[in-house]
Amino acid sequence: MQNTQSYTSSLSERYPSKEMKYLFSPEMKFRTWRKLWIALAETEAELGLPITQEQIDELKAAAEDIDYDAAKEREKEVRHDVMSHVYAYGLKCPKAKGIIHLGATSCYVGDNTDLIIMTEALKLIKKKLLNVIANLAAFAEKYKGLPTLGFTHFQPAQPTTVGKRATLWLHDLVLDLEDLDHVLDTMKLLGSKGTTGTQASFLELFDGDIEKVRELDGLIAKKMGFDDCYPVSGQTYSRKIDSRVLNVLSSIAQSSHKFSNDIRLLQHLKEIEEPFEKNQIGSSAMAYKRNPMRSERIAALSNFVISGVLNPAITASTQWFERTLDDSANKRLSVSESFLAADGILELYMNITSGLVVYPKVIEGRLAGELPFMATENIMMDAVKAGGDRQVLHEKIRQYSMDAGRRVKEDGAENDLLDRIADDEDFHMTKAKLLALMKPENFTGCAESQTEAFLKEIIGPVLEDNRKDLGLTAEINV
Repeated sequence: MQNTQSYTSSLSERYPSKEMKYLFSPEMKFRTWRKLWIALAETEAELGLPITQEQIDELKAAAEDIDYDAAKEREKEVRHDVMSHVYAYGLKCPKAKGIIHLGATSCYVGDNTDLIIMTEALKLIKKKLLNVIANLAAFAEKYKGLPTLGFTHFQPAQPTTVGKRATLWLHDLVLDLEDLDHVLDTMKLLGSKGTTGTQASFLELFDGDIEKVRELDGLIAKKMGFDDCYPVSGQTYSRKIDSRVLNVLSSIAQSSHKFSNDIRLLQHLKEIEEPFEKNQIGSSAMAYKRNPMRSERIAALSNFVISGVLNPAITASTQWFERTLDDSANKRLSVSESFLAADGILELYMNITSGLVVYPKVIEGRLAGELPFMATENIMMDAVKAGGDRQVLHEKIRQYSMDAGRRVKEDGAENDLLDRIADDEDFHMTKAKLLALMKPENFTGCAESQTEAFLKEIIGPVLEDNRKDLGLTAEINV
């Protein structure tokens, strides 16, 4: 039964995928803690500490048998979550309880787990980002040659193509992917650094053998699927890592927001729409409406992610010496919720780009209404070639354009610029000749070839290198 009397977060109830929610779940956290305790015990045994295989086997056998109630009751007494779970684990492992967490501080499980979870979450974000890129690439390929009115300042400008415009969205995402890959490639573990980062407790355990202490970190990293640990730290890993990670999420949110803005404007123009389901209701009052609610939700979640990047930045800048605990509560909120929101954004982005609806006739009609203005430079040049005076023609075409534009705006009439020019003998051009110039593809420059080259040279290799991650679909919750 749904709990209706307690606050629940929209970021867990409405927007993200179950895969992302699991990564930030208590089960993922506490199971990872136990994997880290096993890795620590195994490595300490390999390096000569008196830990038996029987103890390690006992830890492994009980790794997923977590008594949450016992841990919760113990935490009420000791007010320490890590020691409560050490206690609960020890209840299941009586032979090994004395060596669980040996030499470690709380950050050994806490911080290493955070780094592991963020790394896995970044991998999931990358997978979804790649699928958005694949969807947009297919869209750009399909519409690479469809002329459409370009806009600067949201005012009519030189024509482009629908596919070329999609490459602008794609290019932003490729930049995000490059940043994401860099952060993923440089993620490391904290390792076993001790209370102030000096590894003093482990040096004591290994009787002053510094090489074994150094080896400890590397072996634990390998067991947990990482290449290495950060070379130095205080008690915690540098909180700049959180800032670095959330900056990547912010960058993806920025790109997604820009896309959502464009779709909302295009839907207003009735040129392109996001998917709209058969029984979907656009407005409680206006039954005819088809609101771009998915794009609007991307915008809303993107605002949250972009603004949320301030949290780890402030936290990183205000840490004291080897550690303080004013990072903990903020970190629990800002990191997890930024990932959940970013996941929700990409779920929406995948959903929208898998079903964009294009209306070529509307696009063609709007372009036709503005094309005479776009063509005036070409018309003037042809008229000069036919013997006209460039300065005279420039002034006439300027005036005709103003008059035709005024007629469109004030009277709601059709654009009659071509008729005005055809009626002026100084231009030496018939209406038929002028209409022959009005082919939209004559004004889109290199848009189609740019799109082809971009898809082939930039997007193609990205998709080929990550082919195994493609094929995702997304279903939105609301």
